[in-house]
Amino acid sequence: MVLTLFWRALSVFSIVTVLISPAAASQTSVKIGYIPVLGSAQLFVIDGEGWAKEEGLNLELIRFQAGTQAIQALAAGQLDAYLAGVLPLLVARAKGVDVRVIAAAAIEELQLVGRGPLAGAVASSVDIKSAILKFTQEQGRKPKIAAQPQGSVPDTLLRYWLEIENSVDTQSIDIVGLDIDAAQQAVLAGQVDAAVLREPALTVIRDRLPTSKVLVTGRQFMPDQPGSVLAIYGLGTANGAEIGEKLLRLHLRATNLIKTHPDEAVPFILKALGAGILTEAQIRRALTGTTSSFVTDPAQIIEAVAKLQDFEIRLGTVKTATPVADLFDLDFYRRLVK
Repeated sequence: MVLTLFWRALSVFSIVTVLISPAAASQTSVKIGYIPVLGSAQLFVIDGEGWAKEEGLNLELIRFQAGTQAIQALAAGQLDAYLAGVLPLLVARAKGVDVRVIAAAAIEELQLVGRGPLAGAVASSVDIKSAILKFTQEQGRKPKIAAQPQGSVPDTLLRYWLEIENSVDTQSIDIVGLDIDAAQQAVLAGQVDAAVLREPALTVIRDRLPTSKVLVTGRQFMPDQPGSVLAIYGLGTANGAEIGEKLLRLHLRATNLIKTHPDEAVPFILKALGAGILTEAQIRRALTGTTSSFVTDPAQIIEAVAKLQDFEIRLGTVKTATPVADLFDLDFYRRLVK
């Protein structure tokens, strides 16, 4: 009898504990769009560690193949947060979408990886302009380079680097707009001569195609090259501000773990990016070589974002300039960091 009463009391205590638990009592559903690259690693750590639930957030991770696709969902009010490339957000902001960047996630992610004759032409030429001319003369065709769709960071960055930094007429090459997975496969299959890619695709290509070469590093493309950012929909509302503050606190925590204990982040990243397709060793190598690229201060990328937006206006990809400072809420970040 005494044991029965004890177990009943314990059961009641357990139920009450669950009911009064702040996280259990007030779970806020948060839909966050992301792209499957290493620059989204903070999100995978947050989700894998279960930290979001401790903050009263029930995260629903929604995968997109490009930031331009995620923006459509954001504009339709289908997302509460966004972890992907920054340039599509400028377009959304110009169209009246209430979205603000509260943190950077990674910089200098994008690199140009090449194979075959183009890689050889770059290695034996003094500059990229000479390499393109050499390739075209020897192969009887323009080099074909894959990037993501127009308006994306990869496409804009490639065109900026070619035209502004190297005085290359982009009509001298074929730029193909492909999503991340398709671009990786196109390089491996020899359907393109090069592609603008991030990790872990770069590590996969190096493993499967040992003769491939990185033709342009992230920093060579552009110092402080803007990569993934954390943005919040409706940050000015009470709900948006609460979500933003909690996500930013978790984002900072995850960045610190990635930089100081990358091995702990590997299983979560592997699960998110393709367990069974990628290996733990590949994720570890990709992460170990890029830990310095994980940054959080949004002020670090503003100048580079402004350069790329000016270039998009010149291209005609963007019709109206959005004051870059209006997209970033630096005070939100600074207040929380303090």
